[in-house]
Amino acid sequence: MSTEPILDGLRVLDFTQHLAGPTTTRLMAEMGAEIIKLELAPWGDQVRKAGYLKGGRSAYFVQQNRGKKSLCVDVKTPAGRKLLLDLVPKFDVLVENFAPGVIGRMGLDWATVHRVNPKLIMCSISTFGQTGPLADRPGFDYIAQAYSGITSLIGERDQAPSLPMAAIGDVTTGVHALAAINAALYRRALGGPGQLLDISLIDSYFHCHELNVGMISASEGKLKPTRGGSHHPGMAPLGCFKGKAPDRYLIIIAVLHQWKEFCEAMGKPELLTDPRFKDPRERAKNRFALVAIIEDWIRSRASDEEVIRILEERRIPVAPVLSVAEAMQHPHFIERGTVRTVTEREFGTFQMPGMPLRFSEYANVADLEAPYLGEHNHEVLKNLLAYSAGEIAALESQHILVAESVPEAG
Repeated sequence: MSTEPILDGLRVLDFTQHLAGPTTTRLMAEMGAEIIKLELAPWGDQVRKAGYLKGGRSAYFVQQNRGKKSLCVDVKTPAGRKLLLDLVPKFDVLVENFAPGVIGRMGLDWATVHRVNPKLIMCSISTFGQTGPLADRPGFDYIAQAYSGITSLIGERDQAPSLPMAAIGDVTTGVHALAAINAALYRRALGGPGQLLDISLIDSYFHCHELNVGMISASEGKLKPTRGGSHHPGMAPLGCFKGKAPDRYLIIIAVLHQWKEFCEAMGKPELLTDPRFKDPRERAKNRFALVAIIEDWIRSRASDEEVIRILEERRIPVAPVLSVAEAMQHPHFIERGTVRTVTEREFGTFQMPGMPLRFSEYANVADLEAPYLGEHNHEVLKNLLAYSAGEIAALESQHILVAESVPEAG
């Protein structure tokens, strides 16, 4: 296994905040890229004070920004904007997730950065994209989810749509951006040019549709997907079943060839000839009658663990619906590093999601820290722009560079 990380030597100028953009650059940091996080003076990334705070630090910020170096600049000043433009030629990739047009007002529109660094890969991440009728609208994850038709499919049919308590759109978009950046870097390595990448939450969400879009189009609107609630409206059994324990639910999927095995596992072979369940279409149509039969069988067993064991022995997909806290303690998550224990300055030791990308020839766990605001101002300007200590001090005295105090190592 190589002692060098897979993106060693790659330098990224990171103008991102909140979650979608930081997801992209966090993964690049985990893979060894040098990430310079540009934060806007005087407060920096807004999530520095969001979520659970400990020792004055945010678990949210720490999780998304480990392995990055913080440069905090007042971009509203001519000197601040000049500093940024001087930095651009020193980087391979620039990632930003401001609303369209904002990065241009900082003097870093695509035409400008491409002129000063023709090999630069610039990735712009936004809610609606850089073009189109919605491009200038403000937005977040749930806004793109609503526009994309995804929200309309979540929840019970006769109730209001529901919201998932996870940043599915932001994280998915961040990973889409990483895929585009890596493809652009590959093309550049073969002699291609630098280029601008336009990655949006709404495109990423719409890309998640499985059967829905083709079904509506091919049927000329005769077939329309609807909210299915706890059980899939098109296939059965496929859903969330009440467990024997009062607070436990099980996901069970027994479709196609698994249906026969499932009936035998329950000791109910008569279901195979029941006209209500004779084929996939009838099973979906009569799914709630089937739910009642399955939940009666679950209640007849000694425990939910026995139900899982019986189904797993037959290779029928089944899973307990774990809480987040239960998932964090599951041995599979811990062994694979899916949940990772880290220690951060002033915050202490805690668990966070681990690195989801695994490589056979490169290390998969990097020893990283999240930066304090402006912690690397001196290092970045000295090493990349050859600024003297006096020049840096002058920028600090004018509040063009801003930094918070960093605790002494102890």
